[in-house]
Amino acid sequence: MLISGKVFVVTGGGDGIGREVVLELARRGGRVAAIDRRPEALRETARLVAPATIATFVLDITDRAAVEALPGQVVAQLGQVDGLINVAGIIQRFVSIDELSIEDMERVMDVNFWGTAFMVKAFLPSLLQRPAASITNVSSMGALVPVPGQGAYGASKAAVKLLTECLFAELQGTSVSVTEVIPGGVGTHITENSGVEIPGTVDVSQAKVTSAADAARQIVDAIASGRFRVVIGGDARTLDRLSRLAPTKAITFVAARMKKALGL
Repeated sequence: MLISGKVFVVTGGGDGIGREVVLELARRGGRVAAIDRRPEALRETARLVAPATIATFVLDITDRAAVEALPGQVVAQLGQVDGLINVAGIIQRFVSIDELSIEDMERVMDVNFWGTAFMVKAFLPSLLQRPAASITNVSSMGALVPVPGQGAYGASKAAVKLLTECLFAELQGTSVSVTEVIPGGVGTHITENSGVEIPGTVDVSQAKVTSAADAARQIVDAIASGRFRVVIGGDARTLDRLSRLAPTKAITFVAARMKKALGL
């Protein structure tokens, strides 16, 4: 799919991977409707690109009514919509399922799964009318192998993964391509933005992570080429292979590492 001249809706556009996707699309001649619940974050994203390339919308993607009204608002400002890129997501507190409240589980599922589903449902009808269009959903390597201490997060991202794969199957023969993104560790502020603290026993300073800019480049490359699946980072690629070749070994390997770090 050609990026230049196209209009893309990007959730989580105020920070991290979402912001870098906005910048990458703009660099390639695309125009962007950047979505985020934080107005100050959107203002900073808008400051980094030419004014003609961006429209910003302060919106909580868990607000179904607001999301349903969004396509008309985007078209009113940018004239069309050619692509949807669902990046927005949060993690949970680093605790086991038995310690995690139902309310915390619902919050993670509301943002990660229902927010993505609401956006897809809102924009798919208009995307099907375009001569070429795309839907891109960001899942996680946590959807491949369970990570103790992030069980609800992994479940929400596994739901996003299967939703995306179902869209890929159902949209065969249409003008809408579908891309599934499975990132590993990426340098973002997702912990702070989720209102979560990393336990003192977890040392992330030596972790090898992909930069948000590099992740965004790979995502936009995949959209441009029509590629269905992109796995980002050596950690995600390793778990992707291990989860298919030796699923039990993959589960126990991750569980052992998290037990050492968190005592779970």
